[in-house]
Formats: sequence, C-alpha cells, structure tokens
Amino acid sequence: MLGGFWVGQSKEDYGKIFAIPKKGYVLLDPKEQLKIILSGTEEVLPLEELESKLVKAVKENRPLIVKYGVDPTSPDLHLGHAVPLRKLREFQDLGHTVVLLIGDFTAQIGDPSMKSATRPQLTEDEVKENAATYTSQAFKILDEERTIIDRNGRWFSAMNFGDIIKLASKFTVARLLERDDFAKRYRENSPISLHEFLYPVMQAYDSVMLKSDVEMGGTDQTFNMLAGRDLQRAHGQESQVVLTMPILEGTDGVQKMSKSLGNHIGLTDEPAEIFGKVMSIPDSIMIKYFKLATSLSPEEIDEIERGLKDESLHPATVKRRLASLIVTAYHNDRQAKAAEKEFDAVFKMGDLPSDLDEVILPNEVLKDGKVWIIKLITHLGFASSNGEARRLIEQGGVSVNQEAILSVDAEICITDGDIIRVGKRRFAKLKRDQS
Repeated sequence: MLGGFWVGQSKEDYGKIFAIPKKGYVLLDPKEQLKIILSGTEEVLPLEELESKLVKAVKENRPLIVKYGVDPTSPDLHLGHAVPLRKLREFQDLGHTVVLLIGDFTAQIGDPSMKSATRPQLTEDEVKENAATYTSQAFKILDEERTIIDRNGRWFSAMNFGDIIKLASKFTVARLLERDDFAKRYRENSPISLHEFLYPVMQAYDSVMLKSDVEMGGTDQTFNMLAGRDLQRAHGQESQVVLTMPILEGTDGVQKMSKSLGNHIGLTDEPAEIFGKVMSIPDSIMIKYFKLATSLSPEEIDEIERGLKDESLHPATVKRRLASLIVTAYHNDRQAKAAEKEFDAVFKMGDLPSDLDEVILPNEVLKDGKVWIIKLITHLGFASSNGEARRLIEQGGVSVNQEAILSVDAEICITDGDIIRVGKRRFAKLKRDQS
C-alpha cells in the first residue's frame, strides 16, 4: 500500500502505531487551537465538548484521535474532497493524530447519504484499486509521515452473523428513519434495501473501534457521525465530537462539486487545466474557495473580501491569485506561473495551447471520413454522455477549426490537423487513422 502508517493485524501493532504521531505534538493553548479548528468549519457538535477535549489533551500531553472515513468509490479526488483533508492537515499541524479510515468494507454496501435511490455496490477489486489512488492523492495534502491509515474490513470481515445482529440491536428503525434521505424515500414509497440501514450502523462502529475523539465529514454525514456518538456511549467510551465541513460547489457555482456533473477540479488535473477551471467559477463563490481551497489566513481572506466589497480590488485580479494559489498547492509556483501565461495565450490572445494533444481517430469511429459530432465529443472524453455532449453544442460551446457547431446532428468531415474545441479549455488536434 502507498504511504502512511498502515495498521497491522495484531493489537500490539495497533497500539504502537497510534503512538507514532505523538512526536512533534504542538502544545498550543487550547483557545488558539480552537480558533484554528473552527475556521472554515460548518458545525461542531457539541462545541463545549471539543473545548474540554482540547484542554484535556494539552493537560495530559495526549493528542486527540481525529477520524475521517472515506469510501473509495472513485479513483479520482477533486477540490471538494480536499476540503476535509485540508482540515485534517490542520489537526496534524496542531499535533493531533489523524486516522484516514478506508471503508473497504462499507464501500461494497454504498453510502445512501443524499441519495434518492440505492447506490450500486462495488466489487472488492474495484475498491482496492480506488483505495490505492485515493491515498496517493490524499498525500498531496496530508503529512504522509503523520497519517495513520486503517481499513474497516479489518474488523468487519472478522465478524459473524451473530456479531452483526448484536450490533444492529443497538439501533431502532425509528431512529434510522430520522435520516432525511431515508425519511424522504419512505414517504415516496421508494425502495430502501435492508443493507442500506446497516451503513450508518457500521460507520458508527468504526468510531468504536478507533476510539475516536473527533469525527470529521461533510454535512451529509451528520446523522452517521452522531450515530457514532450514541454507539460509543453504549460501549462505555467517551463520545466523539462531530465536526462537519461545508460542501464546495463546483465550477458552475451551484451544484456540489462532482465528476459525474462535470463541474469538478481534479487534484491531478494539469496546471493549465486547474488554472482555467478556477478562472471559470462565478465571482460570487471566490471567497468560499479562498476559505476552503487555500491556506490563506482568515485575516487575509477578510481583507480580500473587504477589497471586493469596496471595489478597491478587481474580481479578475483576485481570481487570478486564487487560481495561482490552488495550482501551487497541487503542483508548484513555477507551474502556476506557466499556467497563467498559458491562460492568457489561449483566452486573451486566442492562441492554441502549446501542449495540444493529437488524437488519432480509429476507423470504427469514422465512417467514410466523417463522424457524428456527438460521437466525436464522447470519444474524446470531452463529455461523459451523449446528453452532456448535446447540452455543450446547444450552449454554443463546440467548434471545429474555430467554426461553431450549431446542430447536434452535424456530421464532421475529418481532415488531419483539424482542431476541435469543447467549452473554454478542452482542445484536440484530430488525425485520421492511416492503418
């Protein structure tokens, strides 16, 4: 496995590995710690318990165990995923113990949070493959040497059916139906599979196994994390504090950032791609991006916000700074400067990107040298579906050799060297297969 400290099978290994991050523990005043932790968070439940835990941690020189669970349902991370990871890094810098829990077992169930229908279940191989790329990308943010990685399959795969029954007995159906998504589906007579009811039960049990002091997640995970508090009390443990992070909107400025919606900014995107995508976000969400996607201090962000309000700062200038900061965070300053130069060349001067990809179109895509524009866009990966490709054309976002394509039924005759542009940032130089 990649990076971090992977928890072994034995209780001895488990105990030793939790002691490792104590080195470098920073004994900041609890009030100073609280100020840093609360910056950019959505909610802390309950706040007074977090305060008392921090006081106790400093007094006993014992770092808090901060749990963040992820189901590796996709191999790629974006800035939305990075929001809680950045907060985890702050906990690490304060000296606390961060546990990145890979839900290799729960991912095979599928988290029903915010879903109106049952999620498709993943295979064990899919989960393993996604987990490997997930952790490597997470270390773009987390301190690899101070991150403990565990997986809930370590305990769930060892449980028998009797253990599951005993665990499930700690919850009532009425309690589970308090979840908004379950309640809505129940009212609408939409199916709720029995295994979905077990998901919050299992996530809660993860907290018991880790003896977590704090569990962090998105606002869509509040119910599951509060269930962890209940189950910890039932097992005689001190309840964890629940810390929720805001959900970051995508480049459209409206919907939650998601690869499936095509409004995401990937952590592994090329610098020019990241820069261009950030420059495309609405001005109205720039401050939120500064708060959730950069390391600027609250004071610096407040100053930027004041400058935008009194018009002493121009939005375009501010957005360029935002784009540069984000590119630098996931690449470096040199590449950020190059990305900005590339952006100007393409969008201000009308030049083509310097690293324009050449794509050879196979004969099965072309028919008599022609290709349906919808098929071409999806083949290039510029749209995830025919429906998305249609929308791009209808919005005037598709051109070939700088000529706008206005019909979704257009058949394009391909000549070597033709340039297709989809949206503001996606280009390809086309070539016919000569084999």
